[in-house]
Amino acid sequence: MKQRTLGDGLTVSAIGLGCMSLTGAYDVASPDRADSIALIRRAVELGVTFFDTAEVRFRFRRERG
Repeated sequence: MKQRTLGDGLTVSAIGLGCMSLTGAYDVASPDRADSIALIRRAVELGVTFFDTAEVRFRFRRERG
């Protein structure tokens, strides 16, 4: 897996896994917990080290400064 450097030296995989769909945040049912865990474990096996777990503050609205 290719790596990328963020900021002052944090190295992460070039491919990341967006985890918001694992939460039910898109008004759809959350996937089965066991399936979610299996997905994350497989990503780690494949070399993924970048997991996007951003907190949702305002449903479907961008944060404002």
